[in-house]
Amino acid sequence: MAKKLFKVATIVLPLVIGILAIGILRYFPSLFHVKSTGQEQQARIIIPQGLRSPSGDLDNLAEQMAREDSMSSKIPLEDGEVLISVLNGYFEKSPVETQFIAYRNLLEIESPIYLTFIDYDEETRSYKRLWNAQTAASRPGTVNLYTQDLLGDQSVCVLLHGMNGQGQHTLTIFRKNTEIQEQEDSELFQKIAELRIDGTITVREIQRTAAQRAQNTDPNFTISAFGRDNESSNLLDQVEISYAYNRESGLFEETDMTRIPGSQVEQRRVRELLGNPRTFEEFVTGLWYQKKSDGTINKNQFIYFDPQSREIIFYGDETQQVFHWLASAATRYGLYVSSQNISVTTLKRSMDIELESLDSIRLRVLEDVRLKIGIETPWNGSYRKADPPENRVQMPTAANAHIDALYDGPIGKIQFLPNGSFQISSGNTLRQGSYAFFYFGDQELLELRSSDLRSTEVSPVDPRSGNISADNRETYLVEGEKTESLWKNLTLLRVRIGSKGIERLHERAITLTLTSE
Repeated sequence: MAKKLFKVATIVLPLVIGILAIGILRYFPSLFHVKSTGQEQQARIIIPQGLRSPSGDLDNLAEQMAREDSMSSKIPLEDGEVLISVLNGYFEKSPVETQFIAYRNLLEIESPIYLTFIDYDEETRSYKRLWNAQTAASRPGTVNLYTQDLLGDQSVCVLLHGMNGQGQHTLTIFRKNTEIQEQEDSELFQKIAELRIDGTITVREIQRTAAQRAQNTDPNFTISAFGRDNESSNLLDQVEISYAYNRESGLFEETDMTRIPGSQVEQRRVRELLGNPRTFEEFVTGLWYQKKSDGTINKNQFIYFDPQSREIIFYGDETQQVFHWLASAATRYGLYVSSQNISVTTLKRSMDIELESLDSIRLRVLEDVRLKIGIETPWNGSYRKADPPENRVQMPTAANAHIDALYDGPIGKIQFLPNGSFQISSGNTLRQGSYAFFYFGDQELLELRSSDLRSTEVSPVDPRSGNISADNRETYLVEGEKTESLWKNLTLLRVRIGSKGIERLHERAITLTLTSE
């Protein structure tokens, strides 16, 4: 009997389940369909070309994922709209993450840069675009987007720095509209400043106390704009225009104008430098020391501009930072440069480099404030070009700078030729390039410059193992026994030459012995 019941159950039970499933699908289809709206489509991930690493590769997958997340829109953009910059955050203590997005519309002729705000809608359970506005900027590579409590009342102010097609600096500021609940036709954000000038624009921050923050009585920040003094014949004379927030009008208004006399230098040379980004890049190439308030230079803080390698090196507080030189744009007084840290590619740094005199420049640096931790950038100020090192003098004759000798050692055989070239052979590997012996003070050094390694079979080596590294350029301190014209044996110690002189890199010494083979 039990066997018969089991057979009946195995036949009837699947039929009953199937009939019930068909009934549920027919009368309750919404249970099996996900509500789909335009806002719920998967957001496109757009990474602007200007933010890509010059090498084309990211350092690691984790960094790539972080960048894609930070540069993705929470809703799809419209046709023709191209994302430029994204600012994510929990603004005004919002429980969900919201977005400000800067974008441009390629379908428009002038293609200005717009700003939009995207928030989460509880009713539809999806993100929506709630507000759009046009800004004064129009050049994507110059945009810097961030929020700041400008008015001291803990309200959201969103700022968009950038440049327009006329080469002017612009600053557009919007503030969250506090009267939006009372006026149905009011905008979510209202424009409180839109500045354009042929110089630079900076927000002047002031220290706020904890008591002022607690009582919402923080003083307002002011804005300074620096531009050409049109009443002066000297091209380097400027005016500084100050703006302060007027609570009655709800706008930043001009409060003061101060004339700043520039250096009296040859105006023809000034005209050659200004307005031509390539010429100005050549002018700033090299080492620049920061000037102190008393006019002397601070050798513990400097900036090295290398336009040819597209690199900028910042050195201060015994810390070196290397940035990729992304783009340059000519300004009235010099150059606007955008750069990107080579190690943390999400860290950007923009700077205005202004001609102060024919041997000095003025920097106004704009950090990526999304990574700012309350420390004012130390790079603002005037810089003077470093004089050529007085004690780095090459040997006076070619016979001293170049030799004709063959040495043997743990790295293999290295041959120095009298024409200034060298080659290192070890097994089936070969490395070639140029070399020079020279003096730094009373110490003799050797510099090796490798040729293009892509066409040369070179095995990667570790300098700590006693082998010469495969860098393009290395400098070594030379020690050993020397005759009048040749070293009988060489001990090479890897060093770096900087503002503090010769610095040893604590790598294993390389010992070479003169040979006739």
